[in-house]
Amino acid sequence: MALAEELRAVVRDYLAGRPGASWQAFARDVGAAGLLVPEERGGAGCGAAELTAVAEELGRALSPHPFLQSAVMAVEAARSCGAGELLERLAGGAVATVVLPGDGDLRLDGDRLTGVAPYALEGELVLVYAGGTLVEAVPARRTPYATMDESRPLQRLDFHDTPVRRLGDGTGWSRVRDLGIAALAAEQVGGAQRCLEMAVEHAGRRHQFGRPIGSFQAIKHRLADLLLLVESARSAAAGAAGGGEAAAAIAGSYCTEAYLTAAGENIQVHGGIGITWEHPAHRYLKRATSDAQLFGPPQAHRARLAPHVFGPA
Repeated sequence: MALAEELRAVVRDYLAGRPGASWQAFARDVGAAGLLVPEERGGAGCGAAELTAVAEELGRALSPHPFLQSAVMAVEAARSCGAGELLERLAGGAVATVVLPGDGDLRLDGDRLTGVAPYALEGELVLVYAGGTLVEAVPARRTPYATMDESRPLQRLDFHDTPVRRLGDGTGWSRVRDLGIAALAAEQVGGAQRCLEMAVEHAGRRHQFGRPIGSFQAIKHRLADLLLLVESARSAAAGAAGGGEAAAAIAGSYCTEAYLTAAGENIQVHGGIGITWEHPAHRYLKRATSDAQLFGPPQAHRARLAPHVFGPA
């Protein structure tokens, strides 16, 4: 835990001091790209606590760094199938994205891939789960979207009889998905925490009727409820990083709704200034809204959780 907190402080200071630093610089200076890569493959060999700490800080700063898709999902995909050479490339700062089963209509015929992944996170290297196999392929076309949250770009990937490089067995894709959900949940906690901090700061500064608005009971109750929500979300995210499908589903549902609530309450506490372009509050609401669809909405996570709670249908 001490290492995780030290890493948290390093990442926070780095993001504050070098907000425009590239992923390669961040990967080199902090070692974030190889955080989960085994030491024998050039990484740090860290675990769930360190993953959660870094993801929280990235979410708190609304960082555009591709930590989620590359340092978490792509690394886990490479680890699960023993793709050592790919792990070394990722630890060195190469950016990859992962297309999970069901994330499009993709068909693998021999060593050729055809179809469309309509919504994929950005990445120079594209790893695709298709036909029970993990493959690397170069899309025939990449079409970027104009997204609500510009800090998390999405693109459409088209494959037309595209040659692939087989990396290994694709049976570990669910663990890749669950770890991605866990990392996203930690990012959501970081964003929600920052929304709470902004709301508290404003409530202490803004005066009405000769006193800070934070002294009014209605504002106190809002902030107290928000604190409980954020801390509960933090517990759910921490459990997901070291758990399985059920823990990931809990975090995916709870942390998504907690972030949406925190972002909305932050704007409400700020009042009129909270909806202006100059204030950062709207950026957190946009990130929270886009995050709510990244691995499916909260209802989808609860549907996955149901069999664990009630048993098979």
